[in-house]
Amino acid sequence: MASDDIAQLADALSKTHVGDGELSYKGLGLKLDNAESVEDLVREMEQYPGLRALRLEGNTVGVDAARAIAKALESKDLLQRCYWSDMFTGRLRSEIPTALRSLGGALMSAGARLTELDLSDNAFGPDGVKGIEQLLKSPSCHTLQELRLNNCGMGIGGGKILAEALIDGHRQSSAHGAPLKLRVFVAGRNRLENEGASALAKAFQLMGSLEEVHMPQNGINHAGVMALASAMRHNPELRVLNFNDNTFTKRGTLAMAQALRHLRNVQVINFGDCLVRSEGAIALAAVLTEGLPILKELNLSFGEITEAAALVVAQAVVDKPDMEKVDLNGNSLGEEGCEALREAMENMDKGGMLASLSDDEGEPDEEEDDDDDDDDDDASDCSEDDEEDSDIVKENGITRRDDSPAKPQSPAEIMSFLSCPSAERLLQLGEMRTSLQQQVDASDPHKAAEVLLKIASLYSEEPETKTAVLETIDAVLRKLLSGSAFQSYCFLSSLLVMMGLLKGEGKMKKVSLVPGQLLCLEHAIQQDYFSQHHASLLHTFMSKNSGALESCSSASERLSSTLEKKCHDQH
Repeated sequence: MASDDIAQLADALSKTHVGDGELSYKGLGLKLDNAESVEDLVREMEQYPGLRALRLEGNTVGVDAARAIAKALESKDLLQRCYWSDMFTGRLRSEIPTALRSLGGALMSAGARLTELDLSDNAFGPDGVKGIEQLLKSPSCHTLQELRLNNCGMGIGGGKILAEALIDGHRQSSAHGAPLKLRVFVAGRNRLENEGASALAKAFQLMGSLEEVHMPQNGINHAGVMALASAMRHNPELRVLNFNDNTFTKRGTLAMAQALRHLRNVQVINFGDCLVRSEGAIALAAVLTEGLPILKELNLSFGEITEAAALVVAQAVVDKPDMEKVDLNGNSLGEEGCEALREAMENMDKGGMLASLSDDEGEPDEEEDDDDDDDDDDASDCSEDDEEDSDIVKENGITRRDDSPAKPQSPAEIMSFLSCPSAERLLQLGEMRTSLQQQVDASDPHKAAEVLLKIASLYSEEPETKTAVLETIDAVLRKLLSGSAFQSYCFLSSLLVMMGLLKGEGKMKKVSLVPGQLLCLEHAIQQDYFSQHHASLLHTFMSKNSGALESCSSASERLSSTLEKKCHDQH
């Protein structure tokens, strides 16, 4: 070893932090190629009797140097924390797994029981995961609480190997009566995609102990997001959820919203740059109104959310006592929308909570069509999940219901009415009209909105018809709005899309409205089943998109006026 290298190492070692059971060589920029280059470092490790933490990050370690360090680690049975990020800069990809096996093998030989392992910023790919596979399965990692593998280029293959190792470790540790309870999992920027994410979701669901999950920028779309959402439900202690820069779209966001309904300890949600869009934002707002009691931060930036949906989110967060920050930057509010949002937050005395809106994308182009979605109709997206999952079948990470109880056969007269609605047929149904509410289910909001608008289209001032229509509307809406806020908001969201007040995803299209439909809604708003939350949601979208109802201007004005009165009474 050249004398100047030895001098550099000696100088570096003199700066190491030694104490509290920790030996740190962090950020010294050492180029450790062989056994000779780590002689002083190894000696210092060997002479440190109670070594509990070893920091090697910010240096570059070759295979032979790793073997020498490993030799010293074989006697360190008290070691708990390995901070080994950014440790292989400039090394051949093929060298890294060998170095990792040496270090991992030493930990296993020593009988160490790790609580933290950080291998972030080591571009080792799937082969690197193979290099730590045996370590992760071993008793040395049965006590692991924090695993950080950020920016390691794992890919789908690495994600699958990692998932299997965690599942295996959980199985073995459970057999010994002390199951693996990972608390923090970090794996951003790893190109895990749907398959890697779905594989890891199985491990997360099995462990059920996670408190923080950070998986930003992994190329995951709705199928992988749905699998992860299903797993998150089974981790009741979750505090931080960071899935920034993946592609949720509506289906993924609804699945995540559904999962969040079951989680009471979440403090930070980062769904920024996830294409949450307006329908997804409404679903999340619903969850905010009935759950997430200690939420502190919500990031829904860069999600193509429009002004009205952003205002609904703002109204939902305002009652959260611990709320510190709401980020809605980079959405599609437009200048006036940004101003309206700022004003709304300030009026609620929460102006300081709102993050900057400096990167707003401007109002969306009316002609834009969704061509990046494979979302179908939203049937089953909003179904209430039972606490038991026995009737849920997983296929490629997508949750679907199987063996659902069959709906009772509908009378022919009901089906005939729905296929070709008319006032005459509605009246002919007589008492059978109550069966119409069985045709709607909050778990299929698209169909429910369709049925409601069909019935409402028959409204007229002729007393008998008017009574029949309004009684039927009351029965249908009472059923649809009596469930959770999540389900009722999903239904109202579908209704808004069909009324042309909200741009939706998938196949759901706007219908041609007639005044009677708006007059039926005006009647419904005044009933006890139509809560002020529901009225506020409808009012927000109507006030921001009044032009959509121009064809029914008189009925639209009546509806707006009644909504305003109900919302005003609320305050």
